[in-house]
Amino acid sequence: MEAVRTVEHTAEPKKAAEAVSLESEASMEELLEKTLSVPQLTPGAIVKGILVKLAEDEVLVDIGTKTEAVLYNRELSGPARELLSNFREGDEIPVYIVKPEDEAGQAVVSILRAQTEADWDRMEELFKTQEIFEVEVVGYNRGGLLVKTGMLQGFVPVSLLDPARHRNNRGSVTGMLSKLVGRKIKVKVVDVKRKQGRLILSEKSAMEEWRRERKSRLLRELEEGDICTGRVTGICGFGVFVDLGGAEGLIHISELSWRRISHPSEVVKVGDEVEVYVLGVDREKERISLSLKRLQPEPWSTVEEKYYVGQFVKGTVTKLTPFGAFVELEEGIEGLIHISELSFQRINHPKEVVKEGDVLRLQIISLDPVHRRMGLSLKRVAEYEKSSPNWRKDYEEYVKAQEEEE
Repeated sequence: MEAVRTVEHTAEPKKAAEAVSLESEASMEELLEKTLSVPQLTPGAIVKGILVKLAEDEVLVDIGTKTEAVLYNRELSGPARELLSNFREGDEIPVYIVKPEDEAGQAVVSILRAQTEADWDRMEELFKTQEIFEVEVVGYNRGGLLVKTGMLQGFVPVSLLDPARHRNNRGSVTGMLSKLVGRKIKVKVVDVKRKQGRLILSEKSAMEEWRRERKSRLLRELEEGDICTGRVTGICGFGVFVDLGGAEGLIHISELSWRRISHPSEVVKVGDEVEVYVLGVDREKERISLSLKRLQPEPWSTVEEKYYVGQFVKGTVTKLTPFGAFVELEEGIEGLIHISELSFQRINHPKEVVKEGDVLRLQIISLDPVHRRMGLSLKRVAEYEKSSPNWRKDYEEYVKAQEEEE
């Protein structure tokens, strides 16, 4: 019986030992699992965390480690603080690992470096796709423009600026560049080297592509009778070129004004913003014909309400020809004094009696609104002056009435 009791006593400690062993194994497994679940941080890695504290003197981010990561001290103010203004506590935020663990056992992170690396990733992608995007001009030097995109600074050389800027620039190059500071421009990436911090952009190639796409769309969508707003980009003897936002149209000199003009510069200048009427679109030849005067009242449409045959009027000589002198009564209303109506004396050319710029009192002797023609006489005024004692009173009353209308 004694022997049996001894066996029973020695079995109990063995079971206890086995239980302790199983518990130890379980604890080790739990410890290993917890250890493996903690992210293995390496300097330069970018991880996502949760912003758990956003204060003036401390910013903490939960990145899954035993303790929250702390923001790099230098980033508690300046650009980083501006970047943080876009976040709230509880938001997810990408951070760059500066140091996996400091003296206090906390990881030190940077949001600026994380954003900068993300911006470099984006520039490399834009270089591959050649997509157009916008940047802000923040400065300039003699070589070109300094621009900002995200946390990066890029450079647009003068040679890669939109040629239209050079064409419209009447001052110095630096003067032109200084006017662009604070504005946004469209660009493409032409060279990107992350390690060297090099980012070269081109406005020229971006605008060339943008204009091609815009021109194609305008040629598809524009119709005769449309009214558009554009900017005058060039002036020549036969007309004016207007940029409609990527496509240029032409206003022929005859479509600039209802009055007679010698040169388009009398009506508009480069840089003017104008509202134009679309006369026609030639999609095959890619030409757009425009008019400025069609958006203004046609003066001859109401001419019969103002003028009649026998009426005395005043006008300014605008042009001399061998057969007579053209006279403008008001903008868009012009009449002709035939050479035979200039003087009772026989003359060989109108310049013997009048010159351009002369202001004359005349009599209307014919009126044809349909064909926009008006016949005027200078000699009949002189004849009337001799035959009527009241001619001066009549004429002065007419002039007074005209001035009151103006």
